[in-house]
Amino acid sequence: MSWLLTAAAGLLSGTLGAMGMGGGGILIIYLTLVANVEQATAQGINLLVFIPCAALALILHCRKHLVNWKTAFPAILAGIPGTFAGVWLSGWLDPSLLRKLFAVLLLFIALRELFSKKCTNE
Repeated sequence: MSWLLTAAAGLLSGTLGAMGMGGGGILIIYLTLVANVEQATAQGINLLVFIPCAALALILHCRKHLVNWKTAFPAILAGIPGTFAGVWLSGWLDPSLLRKLFAVLLLFIALRELFSKKCTNE
């Protein structure tokens, strides 16, 4: 049964990630709460799973002309030093604090989405 739950978490995570909705949050929650994996390790696993999913999603989005490179390029450039800062910070922070910060981030995003009046159905 454990492998089935793991596969379901991976499938849901990949599906949401391919849609650009942050499926990694699902995978990290599963790994930390159900599989009892330490937060920093769960984040590393999430990043490893993210690589092939993101590559395939990018290819498919590019084929459908859904990527605005003019907007994406500055985010990519800013994300590179942000990656180094995040890796350094996650290794420096206490794992329990990291879990709490992740929970606060998820709560903030959920509340923002729940109470957002903006509809972007174009």
